[in-house]
Amino acid sequence: MSELTKNLSQKDQFSSEEYEQLLDQYQFSTKELTQGKIVKGRIVKITENQAIIDIGFKSEGIIPLEEFKNGLEPSPPTPGAEVEAMIIRTSTSEGYIYLSKKRADEEKALNHLEKVFHHNSWIEGKIVEKIKNGYRVDVGIATFLPDSHADVRKVRYPEKLIGQTFKFKILRFDRKTSNAVLSRKLYLLDEKERRKARVFSQLEKGKKIKGKVKGLTSFGAFIDLGGVEGLLHISDMTWGRIRHPNEVLKVGEEIEVMVLDFDERQEKISLGLKQLVPDPWSNIEAKYQVGQKVKGKVVSLTDFGAFIELEEGVEGLVHVSDLTWSRKTIHPKKILSLGQEVTVSILDINPKDKRISLGLKQTTPHPLETLRQKLGTGSKIKGKITSITDFGAFIEVEKGIEGLVHISDISWQKIKHPGEKLKVGQEVEAIILNIDVEKQKLSLGIKQLEGDIWEDFFNRHKIGDLVNVKIVRKANFGVFVEITPGIEGVVFLSELSDQRIDNPEEAFKIGEEKIAKIIKLNPQEKKISLSFRQAQQEIQKMEYQKYRQSQPDRLTFGDLIREQLKNINTSNTSKEKNKKKEGQ
Repeated sequence: MSELTKNLSQKDQFSSEEYEQLLDQYQFSTKELTQGKIVKGRIVKITENQAIIDIGFKSEGIIPLEEFKNGLEPSPPTPGAEVEAMIIRTSTSEGYIYLSKKRADEEKALNHLEKVFHHNSWIEGKIVEKIKNGYRVDVGIATFLPDSHADVRKVRYPEKLIGQTFKFKILRFDRKTSNAVLSRKLYLLDEKERRKARVFSQLEKGKKIKGKVKGLTSFGAFIDLGGVEGLLHISDMTWGRIRHPNEVLKVGEEIEVMVLDFDERQEKISLGLKQLVPDPWSNIEAKYQVGQKVKGKVVSLTDFGAFIELEEGVEGLVHVSDLTWSRKTIHPKKILSLGQEVTVSILDINPKDKRISLGLKQTTPHPLETLRQKLGTGSKIKGKITSITDFGAFIEVEKGIEGLVHISDISWQKIKHPGEKLKVGQEVEAIILNIDVEKQKLSLGIKQLEGDIWEDFFNRHKIGDLVNVKIVRKANFGVFVEITPGIEGVVFLSELSDQRIDNPEEAFKIGEEKIAKIIKLNPQEKKISLSFRQAQQEIQKMEYQKYRQSQPDRLTFGDLIREQLKNINTSNTSKEKNKKKEGQ
C-alpha cells in the first residue's frame, strides 16, 4: 500500500463512497502533466510527512514537508497557502503526482539569476553561514559570496552578517552547474555612485541646502545631503569660538547649510553654517590698524600661542614667539591664563584669510635696544652658556637676553662641534660683535679675546718660507694643510710633487706631516698657497750647498763628473765579466 493510501486510511478514515470518488480522481489523462513542468497549486492537507496540493487536476500532488524548510521560507506550510512546484513524475497506479517545491524554487532562482546576470542588475539574498574564504548566500539556491566582496571595507566581524538580507551584484553565473558568485561590494559602490551623481548634480557654491546631522567629531560635523555626506568644519559653524560641535548641533538634527566648495572626483563637500549670517570681518580694516595697541580677552591657550578675542567673532593669535623677548620657548600657560584681559599690539591683518597677528612682547621695549644703549660693539661681557647646537653656543648675558657665539667665532682652531671647547652652564667671557635689534640678534665672539692670529701669522711669514705642515683634508684639486693651530693653507695638484699626481686620496694620508714652501699670501682673504714640490727642490738645493761647503777647495765640478764616469766604467766592466762566466 502506498504512503498516501496509508496516511489517508489511518488519518482520515474516508467512507467507502468517498474513497471510491478519491480513487476516481486519479483516473485521468496525464498528457498535460509533463515532467519538469512548474505548476501552481494550493495546499489542501498537511499529513505527517507530506503536503497535499490541489493543482487543478483530478489527481492531487504531494510535496515532502522537508522541502518547506529550505530557501527563504523557513516557516512550515499551512492549508490554503499557494505554492509553486515542479512535476517530478506521475503515477496513475498510485493515484497521485510527485511534486518538488525545492526544484521549482531552484528553477525560478536560476531563471532570475540568469536574467539579472545578463541585465547587470542586482539580486536580493540572505547570508546564511560563514564558510571558507567567504559566505553562503541563499537567493533561492545556494550561492557564494567571497570575503573580498562582502563589503566595501574589510569586514571585522563576519558573524554580524549572518542572517541578514542584502542586495548583490552577480560576478559569475553558470546555468549548467547552477553556480553563482555574488558581490555586495559592487552593489554598494554602484549605489554610492548613483547617490553621488544625484547629489553633486544639485550642488552650487554659495547655494543653501538642507541636510541631517549624521555624526559629530572634535573637528566638525558630517551632514547627510541625501546619501552623500559633507563636512561642516568646526571653524565654519559660528563666527565665535566653540570647543566642540555639540555646543551648536545635535545628531539627527535637520539644518540648513551653505555649500562652500565641492570636488566630485574626490567626493568632498565643504559646508558652512556661519556663512548664513553677516561676517564680522567684512569691515575689519576700518576698525583695526597695524601697530595699534588694543585690549582683548584670552580665550584659548595652545602649544603654539594664545588666541585673544578682540570682539565677538574676531580673534587674533599671539604666536609663542611674540609672547616674550626671550629666545627660549615659553609655554603660553606660564605667561597668560584663560579669561585674562591683556593689551596687545596688532602686527598684521589679513582680511582674506580672516587672521590677525598680535604681539604681547611688542608692547614693551626690546631688551637689545636697552643693551645697545648701555654697551656697544667691541664691549666685553660675561655670561653663562645656556645651550649648545651644531652651529654654535648661546650665552645668556642678561635675564631674557641671549647671544650666539657661532662655531667659527669660538676658537681660531678649526673644531667640528662647539662641545669640544664649551659646556652648558660654563661661565665665559665674550666680545660683542654685533647688535641687530631689527632682526633680534646678538652676535658674540670668544676667539676675538685672543687677538687676530691671522694678522700675527702674516706679520711673521713671507713668500718663500719653508714650514712644517700636517695634512688635514684631501680634495680632488689638492690637499689642505694645517700650518699652525687655526691657520690652514692649500697645496694644489700641480704643487704636490715633481711627478704627476691625479688622485691625492691615494698619494697622501690624513695626519701625514711634510715640509711645504709658502708661494702665495693673501691677508685680505686669509688665504695661503703652499708647495711640496718647490719645498723639495729647495731642500735638495740646500743639501747640495751644504755638501759643497764640506768638500776641499781643490774639488771642482769637473772632478765630480770624472768621479761619476769612473763609477760607471767600473760598473760596466763588472757586468761584462759576469756575462762571460755565465757563458762558460
